Amino acid sequence: MAEPKTKYDRQLRIWGELGQSALENASICLLNCGPTGSEALKNLVLGGIGSITIVDGSKVEIGDLGNNFMVDAKSVGQSKSKTVCGFLQEINDAVKANFVEENPDTLISTDPSFFSQFTLVIATQLVEDSMVKLDKICREANVMLVLARSYGLTGFVRICVKEHTAIESKPDHFLDDLRLNNPWPELKRYVESIDLNVEEPAAHKHIPYVVILVKLAEEWAQTHSSNLPSTREEKNEFKDLVKSKMASMDEDNYKEAIVAAFKVFAPRGISQEIQDIIHDRCAEVGSNSSDFWVMVAALKEFISNEGGGEPPLEGSMPDMISSTEHYINLQKIYHSKAEADFLSMEQRVKSILVKVGQDPSTIPKPTIKIFCKNARKLKVCRYRTIEDEFKNPSATELHKYLADEDYSSAIGFYILLRAVDRFAATYKKFPGLFDGSTDDDASQLKTIALSLLSEMGCDGYVLKEELYSEMCRFGAAEIHVVAAFIGGVASQEVIKLITKQFVPMLGTFIFNGIDHRSQSLKL
Repeated sequence: MAEPKTKYDRQLRIWGELGQSALENASICLLNCGPTGSEALKNLVLGGIGSITIVDGSKVEIGDLGNNFMVDAKSVGQSKSKTVCGFLQEINDAVKANFVEENPDTLISTDPSFFSQFTLVIATQLVEDSMVKLDKICREANVMLVLARSYGLTGFVRICVKEHTAIESKPDHFLDDLRLNNPWPELKRYVESIDLNVEEPAAHKHIPYVVILVKLAEEWAQTHSSNLPSTREEKNEFKDLVKSKMASMDEDNYKEAIVAAFKVFAPRGISQEIQDIIHDRCAEVGSNSSDFWVMVAALKEFISNEGGGEPPLEGSMPDMISSTEHYINLQKIYHSKAEADFLSMEQRVKSILVKVGQDPSTIPKPTIKIFCKNARKLKVCRYRTIEDEFKNPSATELHKYLADEDYSSAIGFYILLRAVDRFAATYKKFPGLFDGSTDDDASQLKTIALSLLSEMGCDGYVLKEELYSEMCRFGAAEIHVVAAFIGGVASQEVIKLITKQFVPMLGTFIFNGIDHRSQSLKL
């Protein structure tokens, strides 16, 4: 175990051993190993993914040497999937690597069961018809799918799964779970045992802000009908109350309390997002429910009973100015409360598992403990099918994007990336692919795009004229820098899906290399 821990040390600090284990047990299939697919897979191989299978029936051509760093002059004329597979295994021999010399479009049509063996499929450079078919296949097989495509100076990434749940969403900013606005009995008793009017200056300077704020919030509530500050005036009055307790202006603990006063004003209970999750249809669990939803059902019961409207306590404390004795005592109080909440949750989880006919030990203790620690940060992401999005895009969002100058290029590329596939189906080539003037191609592409807009219920809207000529100038090329960026975004989303950490992107991610902008369209 020492060698892998050293090898993956930096990423272990981000997603931990559980996340790394999920990666090492995952099996990834890549469709098309051009620069976009190769770059995406390279990032995952370096990260220690369990196994990869590359599906590509093409041969390495001279043109590939200019945009794919995973082929060389000696491999020209040879199987592209075999060549890329060999290169990737060289950079991390712990990864099991396989290849299939088959056209992905053919495999999608003739052998849909092939994809059921994988944890996740990364499909690159597919045309619209194949994307729709593959999305259906992967959803039926409960296999995650990430679509990626680079096209000249633009490209997109789109996640396709029925539902993705994340316990460790790891938001950038989140309020500490200190319960200053709703202290439990043990915390109250400890706070009551400390005198804010202690005469010893050193002792007064080392009262932690948790004690100061809980004590003064209680004092405030006694004179305000048991209510905490809510208006701006009341919040300022409360801060003045805290300031009035300072014995001297150099008491940094009181300054910390004034800065942290907003934690007293925070609403009690759970956020609307968590309310939506515990009342979701999936929270009514059965024998086929996932571990996540079983724990959500237990959380719902806990909040209504032991929690008194609150989720399990996280149990961690931020650093603060305090005497060692006060800080350690507070740590013990927070830890004890978190442990008690965990034990209550564990019993409820076991009870629910028995009720639905599952083994009560199905969900291990560490998983329940992580769930309790992150109960305020749960995320549920659901994604429309590609076919549904293409046939019935959200009219409100679509009209908003088309009318907004800020989104005009992103929505333009989104529509034109669909239009070029229709162009190719009609004219047996992508616009601007062959030598000569692109004026005719631009005109034909515009006709197709306007027809597509009409189908989407957007008659009267037009795209920027320069986008048509740009798409023709691209000539369906995979430019390495764009492919590397799109592949990098795709691999990032794959890691989120497999580790079930962080929040994967919603909608379709569009990259605009002309203006150096990235935007997400939720249609």
